[in-house]
Amino acid sequence: MVRRIGLGMTGVVGLGALVFIVLDWLQTFSGPVGTTAAVYHEQMLFLGAWIDVLLGTRSFQFAFTLRGIAVGALIGILGPLLGAFLVHRQMALIGETLAHTAFVGVAVGVMLAGVTGLAGTSDQLVVTALIVSALAALGLQWLTARTDSYGDVPIAIVLTGSFAVGTLLISWGRDRFPVTVDIEEFLFGDLAIVTAGGTRLVAVLSILVVGLVAINYKQLLFVTFDEQAAAVSRLPVRWYTALLIVLTAVVVVGAMQILGVILVAGLLVIPVAAASQFARSFREVLAFSVILGQLSVLIGVCVAIVAGLPSGGSVIVVAILFHLAAIGLTRLRS
Repeated sequence: MVRRIGLGMTGVVGLGALVFIVLDWLQTFSGPVGTTAAVYHEQMLFLGAWIDVLLGTRSFQFAFTLRGIAVGALIGILGPLLGAFLVHRQMALIGETLAHTAFVGVAVGVMLAGVTGLAGTSDQLVVTALIVSALAALGLQWLTARTDSYGDVPIAIVLTGSFAVGTLLISWGRDRFPVTVDIEEFLFGDLAIVTAGGTRLVAVLSILVVGLVAINYKQLLFVTFDEQAAAVSRLPVRWYTALLIVLTAVVVVGAMQILGVILVAGLLVIPVAAASQFARSFREVLAFSVILGQLSVLIGVCVAIVAGLPSGGSVIVVAILFHLAAIGLTRLRS
């Protein structure tokens, strides 16, 4: 019962985030569509103003704040959704690795902006990070399948190597090319870099990720818990593993805007670890981790806005508190 109510509320919040992002986009149109969307968009801002009245703040009435919350609501679902598969496949470090490759993507975006003579905007850097991270995910899958080293060795190489390359590119290019975005914001996360274009990208990617996971759920479940049996059944194990890794790269880039490169992996792992304390099946782990993930992001983002703190650190601390609470409740029940 609790799981169903929690999933229902999580779905409603996620749908509300999608509706806000669509209205935020449509209200820029001219004609009846833009006018109608602007009316409903203004009502959502009015709701944010009431939240400001209740909390004594002056932040939630602005569109850019609601954009950050909307992205957080979606990322809070996507991170644990994929994290549940990664954790049970003992691939928790994949998220951290892909976050570092996304940082390389940001660096590449800076370089491209300098070569073309354009100032690298947040949206441009997110797109390049998405492309580089997806390619790196496929490269990591290729390297893992063709190396004789232990399974986590290629991951460690890509993790450290990608961050090293990103650091070198940023250090070399930041004084030579014009960049309108503070790179440190991508390291630690900042709601200020969440733009209207970024929210629309996350919305599209959210629908894509949830749709692909739903369509391939049984296959991903089979590969996760019995990879050898899946291979014997002639299931393309490498293809589904690559799909999972690429989808993780997509989610990491979206979450990077709020959580930052350094902390983004926590959203993939911590809610799943908390749900595993009391869940009795993988389906329950998946459900409760999504619920806890969205709660962690929403509470963390709101605390960051009210207290003027970094969003990434606030979200991860809230997630850890949920984890500790889950451990405590499990001990009390046993």
